[in-house]
Amino acid sequence: MTMSRSPHRPPKPSLPMLAATTAALPAVVLSSLAVAEPAAAEKPARAIPATLAAAMEAQAAMAKGAVIPASSVSTAIPMAFRPAQPSAPAEYTIVRGDTISAIAGRFGLKTADVLKLNNLQANTIIYPGQKIKLSGDGAAPAAPAPAPAAAPAGGGATYTVKSGDTLGAIAARHNVSLADVFSWNNLNMRSIIYPGQKIKVGGGGSAPAPAAPAPAPAPAALANTSVTPAPSGGSYTVKAGDTLSGIASRHGVKLSELLTANRMSMTTVIYPGNKLAIPGGSGAAPQPAASVTPLVPSSFLGFSYPAAVVSSANENKALLNASPVPSRAEMRNIVADAARRMGVDPALALAFAHQESGFDQRAVSPANAIGTMQVIPSSGQWASDLVGRKLNLLDPYDNATAGVAIIRQLLATSKNEDNAIAGYYQGQYSVSKYGMYEDTKAYVAAIKAHRKNFG
Repeated sequence: MTMSRSPHRPPKPSLPMLAATTAALPAVVLSSLAVAEPAAAEKPARAIPATLAAAMEAQAAMAKGAVIPASSVSTAIPMAFRPAQPSAPAEYTIVRGDTISAIAGRFGLKTADVLKLNNLQANTIIYPGQKIKLSGDGAAPAAPAPAPAAAPAGGGATYTVKSGDTLGAIAARHNVSLADVFSWNNLNMRSIIYPGQKIKVGGGGSAPAPAAPAPAPAPAALANTSVTPAPSGGSYTVKAGDTLSGIASRHGVKLSELLTANRMSMTTVIYPGNKLAIPGGSGAAPQPAASVTPLVPSSFLGFSYPAAVVSSANENKALLNASPVPSRAEMRNIVADAARRMGVDPALALAFAHQESGFDQRAVSPANAIGTMQVIPSSGQWASDLVGRKLNLLDPYDNATAGVAIIRQLLATSKNEDNAIAGYYQGQYSVSKYGMYEDTKAYVAAIKAHRKNFG
C-alpha cells in the first residue's frame, strides 16, 4: 500500500523567455514576417562611416529606429491566435479517462452546473458510454424541482438546509419520521436538496391535509410503506444500497427510534448482512450492530490501525460494494492504458496492481488503502497534485491514474528503481532514512518477478 511521501518537490527547470516567446508564434506569422522583409539584394548599399564618432552616431540612430513603442504592443493575445472554445453540445458521451470537471472545463462550463444538470454528486462514478447533458431546455426545470418545499403552505416549522445535510438527518434532528418530511415537502428518496433550501419539519394545524395527495405520484414502494407502516417490530437484514433513513421509512418508524433501538448514531456505518432491530414489537433482539463483523478488519500483518482510519476504510468498502466496478480483466486494461498514457512501463504498473490487489477495485485495507492500486487518501491527494486535478480513488480510472502517477514520481526522485519500488510500499522518506525493511525487500522482489510475467 502507498504510505506517506516526502513533501519536497524538485524545482522546475526554468525555460528561456526568448525560446518560449518565439515558439508561441504560429509558423504562418513567422513566414508572413519573412515575406514582408525586402529582399537583401534590393537594399541600398550602406555607407561605411569614416570616423568612430560617425559610426557611433549611426549605430545609435539605427537602434532608436528599431525600438517598437510600448504603446503599440498588445498586452493580450490577438483573437485570431486564441484557441477556439468549442460550444457545448446538448449531450455528451463519456469516453475513457473523462471526469466531470474536465468535461466542464473543455466546454467552458462550471462543474457544479454540469453536476446539477445531470442530478450527479461530486463522488458519482461515471463510465465510458454513459451520456450526460451539457445543455438543453429539457433538463433546466429539473434543478429547481424542490422549489415547492421552499415556500410550504399551511404553517408548521421549517428548516434551512446547510451544506452536508441529508433528509434523514434533518428528520432525526427534529424527531419526525422521514416519511413525514417527504410528505410535507413533496419529496421522495431520490430528491436532491441544496444549501439554503427551506424544508418543512412540522405539520402544523392544517398542513398535513393538503400535503397528503402529493406523495401519490411518488414511487409505489415508498408510498405504500409510508402509508401502511409496519410497527410490529422484529429485525431487518441490511442489503447493499440500504440507508438507515430508508430502512426507517420503509418500516414506518422514526429514524431516531431506529438509531436508539440499535445503539447507533447518525455517523454509524451499516453493511450488507447487518441485522437491525425494528422498534415496536417484542421480537427477539437482533445482533447489535457493534458486534457485527465489519467489512474491513482493524488489523493487518499484526499491526492494528486507529479506529477512525478503520471506520473510513469500512465506509469506502461499503461504497465500493454497492457500486458497479470493472472486472479484474477490465481493470488490468485500465491500469495498462494509464501507464502508457503517463510514460510508465505498463508491465511495472501491472506488477504493482497485481501485487497490491490482484486487480480488485473493491479492495480496501485496514489502513484505508483503496482500490486496485491500494492508494491511501493522503497519497491520493499527492497524486492529485502531481496530475493537476482532483482524483477520486473510488473511481477505477482515477485510482489507476493515482497509482501510476505515484510510481512515475518515485522513479523520477529515487536513487534507483529498487528504492522507487520500495517507496510505494514503505514510503520514500522511510526508505531513504532507514533503508529497506525485510518485508520491503520481499515486496521489491515480488514486484520484479511479476513485472517479468507481464513484460
